[in-house]
Amino acid sequence: MSLPAFRTVIGTECEDFWAITREVMVPAWPQFMLHDSVSDRYWPELFDRYPEYQFMLAAADSEAVLAVGYSLPLAWDGALDDLPDEGWDWAMTRGMEDYAEGRRPRVQCALAVVVADEYRGRGLSAQAIREMQSIGAGKGLPRLLVPARPTLKSAYPLTPIERYTTWQTPDGLPFDPWLRVHARLGGRIVKPCPRSMKVEAPEAEWEQWTGMRFPESGEYVVPGGLVPVHIDRAADVGTYIEPNVWMCHSIGSS
Repeated sequence: MSLPAFRTVIGTECEDFWAITREVMVPAWPQFMLHDSVSDRYWPELFDRYPEYQFMLAAADSEAVLAVGYSLPLAWDGALDDLPDEGWDWAMTRGMEDYAEGRRPRVQCALAVVVADEYRGRGLSAQAIREMQSIGAGKGLPRLLVPARPTLKSAYPLTPIERYTTWQTPDGLPFDPWLRVHARLGGRIVKPCPRSMKVEAPEAEWEQWTGMRFPESGEYVVPGGLVPVHIDRAADVGTYIEPNVWMCHSIGSS
C-alpha cells in the first residue's frame, strides 16, 4: 500500500498535542510499559519543555492522526561506545536535567515512534523517522540516537539481547523489523542497552496488566515482554528490566 497523504504538525502548533497523540501512543504498548518510573516522573514535562521536538503525521484531508513521534535533545557528545546500558531511562532523565541546567544541546534522541493500527504497513514508520531527523537537522544537531525497542524480541524473550542483535536476514539486514527500518534509513546498531527501562510494581498490578497469575517466585514470560519479569512473592514485587538497542543516524554535519 502506498504512503497516505499527510501533513506534519509540530508540538508547538497544537495546544492539546499530548491529549491528541496519546490516543495513538497508549494503545500501542503492553500495559506494563506505561508504568516505567522515569516516564511517570518526566513524561508530562516533555511537552512543556521540548514541544518543538514532538510531532504527528495527520491525514491531509481530515483530523486523523496517522503516526506520532517523540524526541528530545541531549547535551551529550561522548563516544558512541560510551552510551550507557540504561538507554531510554537515561535519555529521558538526562534530557530533563539538561533543560533544568540550561545546557546546550549536542545531539537528538528518539523516545518513541508509533503508527496508528489502521495505517501500519504503509511506510509511515520510515517517514516518521525522516520527520524526526528533519527536526534535529533544523536545530543543527549532527546525530539522532535511538534506544530502539526491537519489536519482534517479544517472540524470543529467553534469547539474550546481545545475541538477538546479531541476527540478520539473508540480505544482511537486522532480523528485527523495527531495527531493519532504521538500518534501511542509514541507522547503524551501536550496541545493546540491556537496562533501558525498568518497571517495578506489586504482584497484583502485574496480574492486572498481564492477565496472569504468579503462583511462586521466579521468572515469567509475559505478553509483550522482551524478557521475563521476575516475581518475588515474599517482597510482593515484580521487576521487569527491558533491553533495547542503541542505534545512531547521522543527520547533519559533525
